[in-house]
This record gives sequence, structure tokens and C-alpha cells, in this order.
Amino acid sequence: MLLYFAPGTCALAPHIALEWSGANYAIEKVDLRSEAYRQVNPLGMVPALRIANGRLLTQADAILKFIATSFPDAGLGAGDGELAEFNLDEALAFLTGDVHPAFWPYFGPGRFTTKTDDDSLKAVRESAYPRIERVMNHLEHMLEEGHVVNGKRTIADPYAFAMIRWTANLPKTWKEYPVIADFMGRLLKDPGVQAALSAQGLT
Repeated sequence: MLLYFAPGTCALAPHIALEWSGANYAIEKVDLRSEAYRQVNPLGMVPALRIANGRLLTQADAILKFIATSFPDAGLGAGDGELAEFNLDEALAFLTGDVHPAFWPYFGPGRFTTKTDDDSLKAVRESAYPRIERVMNHLEHMLEEGHVVNGKRTIADPYAFAMIRWTANLPKTWKEYPVIADFMGRLLKDPGVQAALSAQGLT
């Protein structure tokens, strides 16, 4: 398998999941703006995962589900219980549909205004802060059992980890949320997480 990534993106999540799964894989750093990568993935987004039969998989949450299904012995799936699978899908949908978009105005303010002056762009970035705090507060509650969902390590953990990292340069960082800070501290010491961060040139 070949994982296409850009440093600092949510492509970090499947990278960690592949490490945890013991998968045989390679990685390729890409320029999201390049025509060369558009030939690989016309959407120009990461992550993308080329699997053995040549198929290109896209969308982080779907790729994570593929990894969990492909490597069941790694135990990254939902686990047992009547609502376990739903709980995992709900968590992944929250991370994709609520957490990720909360950061969009901060990282891409030009998408939300026709103005180009610094003050206007700054105002758009700052408009993201309450949205980010709302999802971080929800994650603080979700992580009370030590993991994002079902009280166990799943593919939702690296997905949350990748996006929680984005608060590092905000006025309120992940370190100010006690439960999240404990979660991040544990993951930052994890060998698989360390391997993925190192491979992507991240700290």
C-alpha cells in the first residue's frame, strides 16, 4: 500500500493506523497544489491510499474503516456491543463533519470572504475560535474513558489526535483541556505515533 500525505493534515490519522496495524506500506509526500498530484487524485486532497489491486482510496474516515477491517487482529475496530459499530461511525462522522470544518475559517479564511485585507482575514480566522472551542469541549467529554469511543483504542483515536494538534498555535491550545491533554500525552509517547510523526517531519 502507498499512502499519499501532506505534513500537518489529517493524513496523519491513517498513517498512525497503518503503524498500529503492522501493515506493509510506503508513504509519499505530495504537493496538494501540483498538477502531478491531481493526476493521482483529481480532488487534490489527502489522505489517499493506493492498495494492492491498484484502487485509490480517498476520504480519511473511509480509509480508516478500510484499515480497521483489513487488519482485524490490530483491534482498531468498534469492538463488541449492540451499539459499538454505530458509536464508532458516529464518532468518525463528528470528527469529519464537525471538528474538521470548525478549522476551515482559520486555515483558509479566503474561502469565507471576498475581502483580501489583513484585518478582514484576521476576523475570519478569529471567527473559528468559538467553533473550535465547542468541538474541543465535546471531545473533552468523549475522551473521559481514555479513548474517543467505546472505551478502547480505535481508528477514531488517531483521527482525533491529528486534528487536536491543530490547536497548538491557537490562543487556547489542547493543553488547556485536562482530559484531552492526558489523551495527547499518552499518544505522543506511543511508538506508532512517534514513527508516523517522524516520517512526516512533525513533532
